[in-house]
Amino acid sequence: MWARRRSACPELRALRDDLANSRTLRIESSNVPMADDELGETGRLRAEITALRARVQELEMALAERSSGPAGEEVAPRGAASEDAHAALAALAWLLTPERAQIRWRPDGTVTRWNDGAERVFGWSGGEAVGRALSDLVAADPVSPDAVRALMLDWAENRFASVTSEGRTKDGQARLCRWTYAVLRDDRGAAREIAAIVEDASDPPWREHALLGRLQLLLQLVDHSRDSIFIKDIDGRYVFTNRAHAEVYRRHVVDVIGKKEHDLSPLAPEATDEVVARERDVLAGGKAIQCEEVLLLGDTSIHFSTVKFPIFDERGEPIGLGGVVTNTTTLRHAEAERAALQERIIVAQQAALRELSTPLIPIADRVVAMTLVGTIDTARAAQIMETLLAGISNHGAHTAILDVTGVRAIDTHVADALTRTARAAQLLGTRVVLTGVGPDVAQTLVTLGVDLSGITTLGTLQSGIAYALRHTARSRQAG
Repeated sequence: MWARRRSACPELRALRDDLANSRTLRIESSNVPMADDELGETGRLRAEITALRARVQELEMALAERSSGPAGEEVAPRGAASEDAHAALAALAWLLTPERAQIRWRPDGTVTRWNDGAERVFGWSGGEAVGRALSDLVAADPVSPDAVRALMLDWAENRFASVTSEGRTKDGQARLCRWTYAVLRDDRGAAREIAAIVEDASDPPWREHALLGRLQLLLQLVDHSRDSIFIKDIDGRYVFTNRAHAEVYRRHVVDVIGKKEHDLSPLAPEATDEVVARERDVLAGGKAIQCEEVLLLGDTSIHFSTVKFPIFDERGEPIGLGGVVTNTTTLRHAEAERAALQERIIVAQQAALRELSTPLIPIADRVVAMTLVGTIDTARAAQIMETLLAGISNHGAHTAILDVTGVRAIDTHVADALTRTARAAQLLGTRVVLTGVGPDVAQTLVTLGVDLSGITTLGTLQSGIAYALRHTARSRQAG
C-alpha cells in the first residue's frame, strides 16, 4: 500500500525525495564566500548546518501535512524519515567540524592548551585562554580533584572518563558540554595534566543523533576490518561481532549475538574448551594477553594471532571480554616455504664451502692433489678423508698429494685423521705424499708420536708434484 501511495501522489513523492536528498547533507553555498581564515571557515560550516536543520524541519512539516491520505490507506510512519535525516545531519556536523575542541589544564586549573575547536565552543582564543584558570573561562570545574584521583590508570591503558557540565561562553551564554577526559601522569604517578575533548551537549536530541552517527561510522570501520573483532559478556555470550568474525562461523552477525562459543565453533569440543578456558583466565587475571594459537579444523591446522582483553566498567570491575583475532595461516605457510627454501640454500652453500675448503685437483694422469689451508678440526678432517677417497676412486689415482703448507696447527685428532686417511688410501692402492710440513707442524707430529710409516713426506708442493710425475713415468716404462 505504501508503494502504491507513493506512486499515486507525485507531489508527496517529490517531497520525500527532497527529504531523502537532504540526507546527503549538501547545500548550495554560492552566496557564502569561502573565507581564507579559520573564523570564516567556521562561520561557513555553522551556516551550512543551520541551513540544513531549517531545510529538514521545513520538509518534515510539509511531509506531515501531505502524508495524511484517504481513510484506509497506509502511509509512511511520521517522523521516521526525519529521524534518519536528523541523525545523518548530526553525523555530518561531527565530521565537518574541522577540529575537536581540545583543552588541557594542570591540576591547579591553569590552562596549558586551548585549540581552535575550544575557541569555537567557548569563544575565547588560545592566546586569551592559556595561562588562565579554566573556571574563569568556562565558569565551571568539570573534573573534580576526586575524579582526577579516581582515574588512576597507567598511560598504556589509554582509557577515558566523561562528565557533562554546564558552563558559560565568553559572551555569557549558557552552554552544556560533555567533557571526555584522561589524566596524564608523570613517572611517579602524580597527575601532570588533565586532557579533555569537549563537545556541545546543549541540544539532547542533536547530541543523541551525533552519538548514533559516530557509532555508525565506528561500526562501518570495524565491519570492514579483515581481522575478527568481538565482545563477549561475563558469561561468554557474544554481544558484538564484526562481519569477519561472523564469517568464521558462516553465520549472519545477528545469528551470532547471544550465543556462546560452544554453540558456534566448528572446532572439536576439546579445542573449544581450551579457547573458553583461556578467556576465563584473561577475565580472572584482569590483563590483556597476546598469543599465537593453532587450532585443528578437520585435518587442517589454522593459525591465529590473538589479542584478548578484559572490559571494565567505571568501577574497574570486569564486565566482558574483547578480542581481535588475525588468521595467520597463509602467512605461516609462506614462512614455512621460505624457511624450507632457506634451508635448501644453506645446504647448497655448505656443499660449495666444503668443495672450496677441500679442493681436489687432478694434476696429471692418475695423480691428484689436495691443498689444505687454515685450521683443521675433527669435522673438517673427516671431510678431507671423504673427499680424498672419493677422488682417488673417481680418478683411479696411484698418487695423492696432501699439501699442508697453509695449515696453522694440527692436534692429536687431526693427526690421527690424516694418518687414517693415508692408510685408507693405501688400501685402495694409492701412495700418499705429504708436502709442506712446516717446523711447528713437524714438531707437533713428533711430540704426538704420530706414525707416518707408509707416507712419503716432502718439503714443498712442487717437489711432491715432481715426485708424483717421476712415479708416473716409471709406471709407464714398466708397462
